[in-house]
Amino acid sequence: MENLAALARIELTEGEKKDLLSDMDSILGYVKQIENMKVENTESEYKVYNVWREDTVEVREFSKELITGQFSEAQDRFLKVKKIL
Repeated sequence: MENLAALARIELTEGEKKDLLSDMDSILGYVKQIENMKVENTESEYKVYNVWREDTVEVREFSKELITGQFSEAQDRFLKVKKIL
């Protein structure tokens, strides 16, 4: 438990160490219980499939003038935008 506390860079009292150890034992017991479960057939009566759409290329015209024309202010080839902070 001391190694775990050192890695997490936390200080634990003796009572906290005992509580944490108890919690970890419970968690590991639950994990072991899950590991021992037998999974029955999970196949559904509904067929599950992915729906894919074909990629389509849309040709768009972009030019420097088109883009810079959308900005209200420009100075020395730079575009002015609102301050974001």
